[in-house]
Amino acid sequence: MLWSTGFVVARYGTRDSGPLTFLCVRLATAGLLLWIFAALTSAPKITKSNLSISVVVGILMHAIYLGGVFVAIDNGLPSGLSALIAGLHPVATCIAARIFLKERLSAKQIAGVVLGLTGVCAVVLEKLEDSNGGVTKVAMIAMGFSVFGLTVGTLLQRKFSKQIPLLRGTAVQFLSSGVVLAIGASYSENWQIKFTAQTMLALSWGVLVLSLGAVLIMFVLLARHPAARVTSLFFLTPALSTIEGAILFGERLGALALVGLIIAIFGVRMTMQPTTATPDASTA
Repeated sequence: MLWSTGFVVARYGTRDSGPLTFLCVRLATAGLLLWIFAALTSAPKITKSNLSISVVVGILMHAIYLGGVFVAIDNGLPSGLSALIAGLHPVATCIAARIFLKERLSAKQIAGVVLGLTGVCAVVLEKLEDSNGGVTKVAMIAMGFSVFGLTVGTLLQRKFSKQIPLLRGTAVQFLSSGVVLAIGASYSENWQIKFTAQTMLALSWGVLVLSLGAVLIMFVLLARHPAARVTSLFFLTPALSTIEGAILFGERLGALALVGLIIAIFGVRMTMQPTTATPDASTA
């Protein structure tokens, strides 16, 4: 649910600011706050070998994924197609985890993935029927980069999460992403940002709730459970974002989207159930 509000933040944040500039400020602020908190609490330090891994994961999961989402929305990506980002990621992660991490799901969990994807498709169909077009090539390319970045970043985070300290590792991810986004913002947007009340509220929510809340929760789950089970939660994101859009922006909320949410909930429930076939079942 927290993650789904990221689309709302993207919409508010890009009204008075360039997408990359807004993200750069958000991630740099979150990284500094997290590093200060880690220092004050004497959190475990990060080794040089793990530093490079954190940089790579951070660029993939934050600079590429979030940057792609914000650029796509800033270039007119409709709500229905933005839901595809969340809908394709769990499926891509499930397939990649089976190939590269040798993670296995039971037949019931695979059925849950299929149900989750079905729920996402229902929401997307609902939103596409209500769309007036406006999809640009830039938005579609940015969306593709987003799915790639989040999928590969999730797999790497899952593989190395147990050896990288949570607080300092995440702080390095945010700060390294901020550097990459700063380069992009300086070249493509000339640091376009206005600190209006709306921008500050979106920035505060993005830093405290998303970067320091939702992301850390996701990393804790990835350290305990197979990647496919954790990412199945993203099947709920499109429907929740649709409901939030209806409340905040007056977007249409149809019966098909509600049905899709119910189907996705059942799919996530099936996927998240532990199985003796996975080594992490004991930690469920």
